[in-house]
Amino acid sequence: MAIAQNIKNALAGSSMIRKMFEEGMQLKKQHGENKVFDFSLGNPDIEPPPAFHKVFVKLAKEDAKGSHGYMPNAGYALVREALAKKVCKEQNVNIDGSHIVMAVGAAGGLNTVFKTICDPGDEVIVTRPYFMEYRAYTANHGAKLVEVDALEDFNLNIAAIGAALNEKTAAVLINSPNNPTGKVYSASVLAELSSLLTEHGKKTGRFPYLVSDEPYREIAYDVDVPPFLSCYNESIVVTSYSKSLSLPGERIGFIAVNPAASGKDDLLNGLIYATRVLGFVNAPALMQKIVASLTDARVDVSIYSRRRDAFMKVLNNAGIEYSAPQGAFYLFCKVPKSKTGKEADDKTFVEHLKKHLVLGVPGSSFGKSGWLRFAYCVDEKIINASQNAFKSAMESW
Repeated sequence: MAIAQNIKNALAGSSMIRKMFEEGMQLKKQHGENKVFDFSLGNPDIEPPPAFHKVFVKLAKEDAKGSHGYMPNAGYALVREALAKKVCKEQNVNIDGSHIVMAVGAAGGLNTVFKTICDPGDEVIVTRPYFMEYRAYTANHGAKLVEVDALEDFNLNIAAIGAALNEKTAAVLINSPNNPTGKVYSASVLAELSSLLTEHGKKTGRFPYLVSDEPYREIAYDVDVPPFLSCYNESIVVTSYSKSLSLPGERIGFIAVNPAASGKDDLLNGLIYATRVLGFVNAPALMQKIVASLTDARVDVSIYSRRRDAFMKVLNNAGIEYSAPQGAFYLFCKVPKSKTGKEADDKTFVEHLKKHLVLGVPGSSFGKSGWLRFAYCVDEKIINASQNAFKSAMESW
């Protein structure tokens, strides 16, 4: 039996990140772990903070009756209340647990949101470069991802977003700190975007949701990540603990809804229903209880900051231009011209780097050709040791 055509099509253009990661595994078998410089996958290598292990063991030992059973689809009431207090501080809004829906990571949360707010044929606007899975998340629910270019410094292009708005726009999706650029959008830029969406809603009668994908909120350097929910009434935050607590494999996150959103009760009920019918049913029980106990914990961000600085030094020495990240753990780099002055595409340069055992991901995978992404969630020794490989690659480029 044949598989669905849309899945066939998706497989043909499947994730370049995973492809490079798998190739890296093969190269390590051939050349040895320490001779391959794999910056392809954003898989946090820092262990969760010590408090996580203490809470994990404590709850596992308690193993209270019913602790592994079903709970309300939105999550445990006590967990939602605890996270609402965290959101109040971060987002400058006054909410309670009824505005929180626990999610199976940010990916599960985004799918839940788009299932709830999108009718077939609706559109979701995103600024490129962007995390490539957004294409699938919107398509899963019959919506179309509409891409607009960022400004040269990778800030939001408010004019371009405005030109893309129409009566089919269900949402504008942003990601700050951004994957792959590390850009953090300022409060003034968010205010501009809010004004744009408000005016559009007044003209058309449809106020698009502003959805913020925030798994990197707590990984920022020398800059504050401004509150998001308080900037626009029809706003939704989706986040996870994959990065802030280094728990990507545990698939735990949540959705937070602005208390001022119109039709808030329908929206929340829709999110809870979508959580169930998408097959998640509920977020993992044990992880819900753990993150509720760790609302003030996070990984040591200074480790990522040192790695960023070390990697920028390596790239500077190699003569590769990049956009200095304000957050997350990625460096987005411009494909250098060859010695002959010829322009080259990002896939060609990535293949060239691979010959020198350096692995990155083409920017075209993020909707931005001519660039590539390196993930620096790897040991600083690997970053420093890659210096000669980068230099050698540039000498023969």
